Amino acid sequence: MTASLDAVERTALLTAALRAAETRRPDRLYEDPYADALAGDIGPELLAQVRAATFPADGERTLPSTPDYNAIRTRFFDDYLKDAAADPATTQIVLAPAGMDSRAYRTDWPARVRWFEVDRPAVLAYKQERLGAVPARTDHRKVAVDLTSPDWEQDLQDAGYDPSVPSTWLLEGLLYYIPEADTHRILQRVAAISAPGSRIAADIVNADALTLAHMRGLLDVFESWGCPWLFGTNEPEALFERYGYTAQALQPGEDGADFGRWPDPVPPRSVQGVRRVFFVHGRRR
Repeated sequence: MTASLDAVERTALLTAALRAAETRRPDRLYEDPYADALAGDIGPELLAQVRAATFPADGERTLPSTPDYNAIRTRFFDDYLKDAAADPATTQIVLAPAGMDSRAYRTDWPARVRWFEVDRPAVLAYKQERLGAVPARTDHRKVAVDLTSPDWEQDLQDAGYDPSVPSTWLLEGLLYYIPEADTHRILQRVAAISAPGSRIAADIVNADALTLAHMRGLLDVFESWGCPWLFGTNEPEALFERYGYTAQALQPGEDGADFGRWPDPVPPRSVQGVRRVFFVHGRRR
């Protein structure tokens, strides 16, 4: 079944392998009991390549620590979704793309919440195969459609999504893999079916992360897999503001996005020529 996953989708297996590794740590930031199954055989192989590039045997680390970053990202968005779900006005959460995410299975959610997972049919089929009869702990609705489809919004609404009431969207591990034009297109389409008060969250790198010489070790790994990093922005708040969101961006290591795990300094935003990752979150005006 993994043969039917495209290059970018296979990175979801890397994410699952990272979450499985985090779950085995005594100081873990979260627990994902399904990550091992979702990672399959491919995920650990991808993780081994990332570890070899990130932690060279013959020198010091110069790349960002992918395991620490992924642990912080997962925990940050775990908390973000839990906070959103605690709001009595929250009745629908959308993960687009869903990838190998298991939050619908490993966390309890209020009965009023409809949980939508949007991804290509091959991804959702692989996920179902790996999870078997594990029950979701929410009103779980799968939307098997490509986000580049001209009418995925209709598929989502056919699954029970109501664009007239506020929603919460998570675009995790997506925006740096797609061209800039596609990023704008997706944000525009999500905003168009998100009522005022809707939430959105995503992770994105800065433009410098795509070009800095010391990033090549990591960038080359992803490029060798057929899924190069294609887009970054030094102004993430402005990107989301353009589509009607009042947005904030945090970097790993800053207050609220650290959890005691980020190993590197976080230069002020005014400093240019450094790699950055942003966790962006905002509300639809």
